[in-house]
Amino acid sequence: MENSILIKPYKMTRKLLLVTGLCAVLLSVSCESKQKKKEKEVAFLVTNPIVIDTTITKDYVCQIHSIRHIELRALEKGYLKGIHVDEGQMVKKGQKMFDIMPNVYQADLQKAKAEAEVAEIEYKNTTMLAENNVVSANELSMSKANFDKAKAEVALAETHLSFTKIRAPFDGIMDHLHVREGSLLDEGELLTSLSDNSKMWVYFNVPESEYLDYITNRSKESAKEVTLLMANNKPFPHEGIVETIEAEFNNETGNIEFRATFDNPEGILRHGETGSILMKVPYKDALIIPQKATFEILDKKYVFVIDKNHVVRQREITVEAELPHLFIVQNGLSANDQVLLEGIRMVKNGEKIHTKFENPKQVMASLNMYAE
Repeated sequence: MENSILIKPYKMTRKLLLVTGLCAVLLSVSCESKQKKKEKEVAFLVTNPIVIDTTITKDYVCQIHSIRHIELRALEKGYLKGIHVDEGQMVKKGQKMFDIMPNVYQADLQKAKAEAEVAEIEYKNTTMLAENNVVSANELSMSKANFDKAKAEVALAETHLSFTKIRAPFDGIMDHLHVREGSLLDEGELLTSLSDNSKMWVYFNVPESEYLDYITNRSKESAKEVTLLMANNKPFPHEGIVETIEAEFNNETGNIEFRATFDNPEGILRHGETGSILMKVPYKDALIIPQKATFEILDKKYVFVIDKNHVVRQREITVEAELPHLFIVQNGLSANDQVLLEGIRMVKNGEKIHTKFENPKQVMASLNMYAE
C-alpha cells in the first residue's frame, strides 16, 4: 500500500515533465515558423527606369599632327658647305639654315650675265641699223628675242644660285639632321623636317552610327568643342574645335575620320604624338537604370523585373552607353518596368517577393549623379 502511494506521485511528475517539454518544443517550432515567415516578408526595393535627356563623354584614340609639317630637301647637287641651325631649334621664317657650295652656280650666273651683255649690245646695234633702214624688221625681232633669252638665262642662273642657300619657309621647330657638313648632296636629298606647332591638327576615327548621331544633333551656329587627353592621362589645357570630316568612310573599319584643331601656344604638343579625344555626345530620351541593378552571366547583362504578381523575372538587356553608376539601356526594358534595385543575390528567377517602390529620381539622387 505504501509503495502504491509512492508510485502515483512519480507518474504524475513524469507526465508533467513530458507535457512541459512538448509545449516547449511546440513553442520553439512556432517561433521558428514565425521568424521564417517574417524573413520571407522582407520588402525588396524596386524602381522604374528613368527617361531623360543626357550627354555622355566618348573616348577616341587620336593622332596629333602639326598644322604644317614639311621635309626640307636639297634642290641642287653639291657639297653641304654650312649648317646654321641645330636639331630641335626654333627657327624664324626666312632664317638661313643650310649652305650648299655655290661655286658652280656662281660661275653659271657670271656666264649668263656676260652673254646677256653681248645680246644687249647686239640688240642696241640692230635697233640703230633698223632705224636707218639698214636691216629688216625681222632681224630686229631676232635680236630682241636673243636678248630676252639671255636675260631669262640670267634669271635662271640666279634662281639656281639661290637654291644653294636654304631658308626656313615658315616659323617652326627643326627635327633631327639627316646629313652633316661636308656631305655630297644629290638633288632632292632629305636634309631635315620642319614643323609649325602653333596649331595642331588632331585626327580621330568615329564609327558610322556615332557619325550619324553627331551630324543629326550638330548645331549649325556653333562648332563642336572637344577635349584632348594626353598620353600622361592629363587633359590638354586648351579646348579643340572639330573643323572637318573626311569625305568617305573606310570600308574595312566602317569609320570616318574627324579632324579637330587645337591652339598650342605653350608648344606642349609635337608632331606625331598620340592621345585620346573626349567628345560629348547628346542622348535624347535615354532610358537609364543604376548599374547596381544589373548582373552579368557570360558577358551578357541582366536585370530582375518584377511582374504584376510580384514574381521575379530575369531579363536580358542591351547597354548602349555607360555613365558613372548608370547604364543607358538600348533594348530589354521599358519605362514602366519595375526593376529590382537591391537584394539581387537573395532572390531567384520565378520567386514571389514583397516589394517596396522607390521613386527613380530619389534613386538617382542617392547615387549622387546628375545627368544633364
